[in-house]
Amino acid sequence: MTMMITVKLNRPEFEYDIHSLIKAFYPGETVRVTAEEKDCTEPLLWEMRITYLGWDVPESSPGDKAPGDLHLPGHIRITWQESGDGGAVWPECSFAVDFADRADTKNRLKQNLYRLLAAHTGQELPWGTLTGIRPTKIPMKFLEQGKTRDEIRRYMKETYGTSDGKTELSIDIAERELELLRNIDYKNGYSLYIGIPFCPTTCLYCSFTSYPLHAWAKRVDAYLDALEREIDFVAVKYASKHLNAVYIGGGTPTTLEPHQLDRLIQKIKCSFDLSDCLEFTVEAGRPDSITKEKLAVLRRHGVSRISINPQTMKEETLRIIGRHHTVQQTRDSFHMARELGFDNINMDLIMGLPGETLSDVRETLEQLCALRPDNITVHSLALKRAARLTMFREDYRDYQMINTQEHMDLAAEYAAKTGLLPYYLYRQKSMAGNLENVGYARPGKAGVYNVLIMEEKQDIVALGAGSISKRVVSDRQISRCENVKDVARYIERIDEMIERKKRFLCAPCNAVPGERL
Repeated sequence: MTMMITVKLNRPEFEYDIHSLIKAFYPGETVRVTAEEKDCTEPLLWEMRITYLGWDVPESSPGDKAPGDLHLPGHIRITWQESGDGGAVWPECSFAVDFADRADTKNRLKQNLYRLLAAHTGQELPWGTLTGIRPTKIPMKFLEQGKTRDEIRRYMKETYGTSDGKTELSIDIAERELELLRNIDYKNGYSLYIGIPFCPTTCLYCSFTSYPLHAWAKRVDAYLDALEREIDFVAVKYASKHLNAVYIGGGTPTTLEPHQLDRLIQKIKCSFDLSDCLEFTVEAGRPDSITKEKLAVLRRHGVSRISINPQTMKEETLRIIGRHHTVQQTRDSFHMARELGFDNINMDLIMGLPGETLSDVRETLEQLCALRPDNITVHSLALKRAARLTMFREDYRDYQMINTQEHMDLAAEYAAKTGLLPYYLYRQKSMAGNLENVGYARPGKAGVYNVLIMEEKQDIVALGAGSISKRVVSDRQISRCENVKDVARYIERIDEMIERKKRFLCAPCNAVPGERL
């Protein structure tokens, strides 16, 4: 039975960081972090109080810094105990901080909280106190500043407590990313994302914006009509910039019929100058959506990179997770793409799927490496709230869902055997094993768009329902603008989506609105 962990604060600060760190140690429990006094009606595992002593900064203070006259040191005190009046009181800690330095205060809080949780549970986390989704941004920043690997190792260990293995992985990837991005014009360049939010079915673990095609088939053309209007607007507004990468994702873009794919890509090619485009990716994704006619359309239009994503090569698991294709369909789709001339094919895998053992993962990797794809992206299963696997988890309690460092090491071993090197990495909340997602690629086949969106060096203009545009305002500020997720509302409100993008893309850097719906 799931238990509740509560953390009560005397002021609303660092809630997300506290929640993420505790959740990493207790992935199966419900964690509530709040400055409000609320009664808990659920069974409590333990409760904690975090008190910021001497922090009298007015709530209205702007930015990350406290006013200049409040640089006096303060203290943070952490106390905790088992639930109930008679519960055991566990070791507490108190430590000095300077609340004027918000970043250092956050790091000190997480370091001390980590020590308490690690001692109590007997666990160490591979990424230490790092809970963000882009850990490679840290070594990337230091490499750009000319720091040595030893200096970066020391900083990662002292500040975040990252393991030696994860530190080396993140530095290796950051070095490859820098080489890949060396000739990218961050300031005058941008990348284009186009979302096709339709799928043959919704996978058990999926929380992305996607709609079953059978229910929306009659509205796909109306969706493309709206999308073309958004394309027209962006093409004019960004005409003076260099388009470096195009990525059509989803959903499953190859749920579109061949003539619809042709229409969409032809529109992109007619609207944008692709002379600076280093990569044009289309997620073919689900093998049950792929046909020779569709692949021929992509090939004819010069699409340079596609994904054919099995997630596993075990038939029983495919059935459990709601993917209505077979292992043989995956092989057939891959061979068909090779025969048509595609020389940059990615394949996605997920570690920790229901019922899969390490032996199952080894068999999947054997089969994938026999195909010799150009990229393999290894995902750790992330149990998002909106996924059916989370909402109906009791229905799958008889299936183990385990991902360990041994799984990730096995994937790295097989990738290396087939000539693939790690080139990008990111993390998600509620990941199995508190691990990561890693993309592996052959030399010269790394996904440019994947690196750009992870490192947030360049504007990403995203079109379509549920897409999120990002504008790089500065090294420390990324502004976002979302489109509505619902397909019908996107179609109906396309004028509003365009107007919002106009305000977002055309505003001066010091006044980027970053709107949400």
